[in-house]
Amino acid sequence: MEQFTGFFTILMLIVALVAYNLILIVPMRELCVIERLGKFRSILEPGLHFLIPFVDRVAYRHETRELCINIPHQSCISRDNIQIDVDALLYIKVMDAYKASYGIEDYLIAAINLAQTTVRSEVGKLRLSQTFSERDALNETIVREIDNASEPWGIKVMRYEVMNITPSSNVIDVLEKQMEAERQKRAEITLANAERDSTINLSEGERQEAINLSEGERQKRINEANGRAQEISILATATANGMTAIARAIKQPGGYQAMNVRLVESYIDQVDSLYARSDVSIVPSELANIEGMFEGFDRVATTINRTNRKGS
Repeated sequence: MEQFTGFFTILMLIVALVAYNLILIVPMRELCVIERLGKFRSILEPGLHFLIPFVDRVAYRHETRELCINIPHQSCISRDNIQIDVDALLYIKVMDAYKASYGIEDYLIAAINLAQTTVRSEVGKLRLSQTFSERDALNETIVREIDNASEPWGIKVMRYEVMNITPSSNVIDVLEKQMEAERQKRAEITLANAERDSTINLSEGERQEAINLSEGERQKRINEANGRAQEISILATATANGMTAIARAIKQPGGYQAMNVRLVESYIDQVDSLYARSDVSIVPSELANIEGMFEGFDRVATTINRTNRKGS
């Protein structure tokens, strides 16, 4: 009985081993490379497959999903001889399982080394400032170069992303000083522009004020001139109307005598005004003639006296 149990156990182990080597289930995310007696036979896609036990074997398993490979830090020299450290991410995908198995020993290590070599070469063509500003172009160039070189390996480079570009500590100090100087320069330029704009605005304000004052003065003079002109026109019109009325009144019966009376009254008013404002004596013309006669008599008497004195 014990011998039968041991035999049955051995038989079951043999059956399990045969079944294990006979049935192969390939997951959805993999491709399996099958070798028969050490020679390539086929590539099995996802699903259930049957193998010949101890004859067929799974030589390689390849991930069909896109792989993300971390490219470690590496030292690069830019075109302007500045040392920088670059790290990145590389995305690849297995497109041909046969080439990935027999075209290269380890396509992952090969892809990493190729990426490092390519990025050193491409960074050496750029200046430090260009490595920051032209990062997208750098990524595209590296993808194109790696993809061309990795085609015999059966893999496809999907994209390459530079994560960090780190200059050395000395370069960082120099860049910080340069940035500080640039900020100071921009601040001084901004202050100078503000002062210039302020001066321009002040001068424009003074100019506009002078223009407004001159325009106001000109308009004032125009208004005064127009006022005087209107005043003269009104006075002239009133005088003309008055003269016309006086002329018509004179033609009426008794008008001439009324005008003479009015003139005499005006003369008396004017003489009275002169007496009130003048410091000299004003006499009628007849009294002025009498005074002149007496002055003549004085002059004649003085002349006679001088003649008598000379004769004696």
